[in-house]
Amino acid sequence: MSIRAVVWDVDDTLFDYTGADRAGMRLHLAAEGLLDAYESAEQAIVRWREITDVQWARFSAGEVDFQGQRRDRVRVFLGEELSDAEADAWFQRYIAHYETVWALFPDVLPVLDALAASHRHAVLSNSSIHVQDHKLRVLGVHGRFEAILCAAELGVSKPEAGAFHAACEALELAPEQVAYVGDHPEIDGRGAADAGLLSVWIDRDGVHTSGDAPAGPHRIASLAELPAILGADTRFGAPSTFR
Repeated sequence: MSIRAVVWDVDDTLFDYTGADRAGMRLHLAAEGLLDAYESAEQAIVRWREITDVQWARFSAGEVDFQGQRRDRVRVFLGEELSDAEADAWFQRYIAHYETVWALFPDVLPVLDALAASHRHAVLSNSSIHVQDHKLRVLGVHGRFEAILCAAELGVSKPEAGAFHAACEALELAPEQVAYVGDHPEIDGRGAADAGLLSVWIDRDGVHTSGDAPAGPHRIASLAELPAILGADTRFGAPSTFR
């Protein structure tokens, strides 16, 4: 059965989340006068990322809601018992800096253009619709997607099969007619494969060895390789760098 649609992850797949988070947090910490508490800006950013990963895992496990994980990230990072309003205000000041450095990866628009006529497109993210809808509008690609689904509203998150199947149902297609493209080898790559979708794992940095790469997903280093995997009738594409 041919692939008729592509469902996309957002952060670190379409949008350079890691780069924006690092640059935005650097600007925010300088504005807040917090860099003196660390040996370097890099140390502070690494600490923020570690806390983010822990709190995001709690959200994914259903231990805290989306806004709650944001507040807890701030409280743990600052080591202070802040009120909800204080934590929200601090996070919003960070968001203001973070949004100034938002950018798509350079291979995103070319592949969306190349696949526009041959495939339908949707988004499935483990974030919230409030965040991702706004982000996709700011980045100028919101209109490229028929549906935007997020874990906070679905009540189920990747790698659970139910999240991937919800995206297929929104498109009224069977899982075997849908490709999923994401950056996380387990949450995206293995999750989509186990759910019966054509799984495409984008490993932009190529930091994973063949031994720790999950079985099932097609592994690519650039979205330029995607049309060839989909069998798209387009001249756009590149041979895989992972063989």
